[in-house]
Amino acid sequence: MAESDKAAATEAAQQTGGQQVRVAVDERSMQTSYANAFRANATAEEVVLDFGVNLAGPAGGGAEAPSAVFQVNQRVILNYFSAKRLAITMGQIIRTHEQQYGELELDAAKRVRKQ
Repeated sequence: MAESDKAAATEAAQQTGGQQVRVAVDERSMQTSYANAFRANATAEEVVLDFGVNLAGPAGGGAEAPSAVFQVNQRVILNYFSAKRLAITMGQIIRTHEQQYGELELDAAKRVRKQ
């Protein structure tokens, strides 16, 4: 078992008091949307995640800087316990992906291949 899988199993056992919990997932009313951007905010009780799409506007041609609009499509509000579980799960998913396909470079300038 991989180290990240052991950590997930330990976390799950702590959350359920060591009991096995069976979860049924009902996807009948699920909706799917795409996001290439997000915004996060928080209060003392909750984490608020807005998901959407960055829409690049045309450059002004003059001295104007290019514009972008963040079109928010979905808002997810989590308590801090769920937010922590989400953060752990996302970290595990990203680590697995990078182990299979290589590191994800977040700096777009470093991703550009020179011919």
